[in-house]
Amino acid sequence: MTAYIKQLNNDLGILLIRIATGGLLVFHGIAKFQHGHDFVREMLAERGLPKFLWLGVPLGECIAPLFLILGVFTRLSGMMVALVMLFALILAHGGSTFNIGETGGLEGELAMLFMLSGIALFFTGGGSYALLRPKNDWLK
Repeated sequence: MTAYIKQLNNDLGILLIRIATGGLLVFHGIAKFQHGHDFVREMLAERGLPKFLWLGVPLGECIAPLFLILGVFTRLSGMMVALVMLFALILAHGGSTFNIGETGGLEGELAMLFMLSGIALFFTGGGSYALLRPKNDWLK
């Protein structure tokens, strides 16, 4: 396999991860806009955290996923998704993250999958198939 084909395959793989992560996560953000963020504020307050941290939810579940899909600020968006999912694991799942659910999967597996995908995109960047391709590698 030539280096050119290998790079195209890598970029296509990154594109698919971006579309899957952003495309699936954005619906969680839309649902929170439709049904409100009150439960997020309550979870933060119960743990003694500032309520303004709820603002990370629209950023991490709406804006960052859209940026991932488009390939805009992929590294920063991936890290935002990872941080929001880390908070989701701690706040929503807490000690039950690694419990086996009724369907046989871990209770926190979806948040973990989004978190790890965000971390992977933080390290890889957006690849060649991106709307913006800035010269600064950390903005890719």
